[in-house]
Amino acid sequence: MFIVLVYVHVKEDSIDEFLHASIENAEASRQEPGIVRFDIIQQENDPTRFLLIEIYRTEEDPARHKETAHYLHWRETIAPMMADAREGVRYKILSPAEETWG
Repeated sequence: MFIVLVYVHVKEDSIDEFLHASIENAEASRQEPGIVRFDIIQQENDPTRFLLIEIYRTEEDPARHKETAHYLHWRETIAPMMADAREGVRYKILSPAEETWG
């Protein structure tokens, strides 16, 4: 398994539009064979900040995801909504054991 956390900061007037576009992207992404989970969470004390939690089966799957039509559409759609550049940080699973992740 391979985890990517994407930190997103959107403009205040773009929150609803960003969320709509991101939910569409997440729903399509969950259909990809290489994706285990694709979650969107919003910071409680600053609703302009989001975290995308992306869990992939292999290290190659994030690159495959970035080639999909739904990702490319999402990236183009949300570009003008960004208050700052997105930051993706890669993680590896330490506990629980990877074999227990379904």
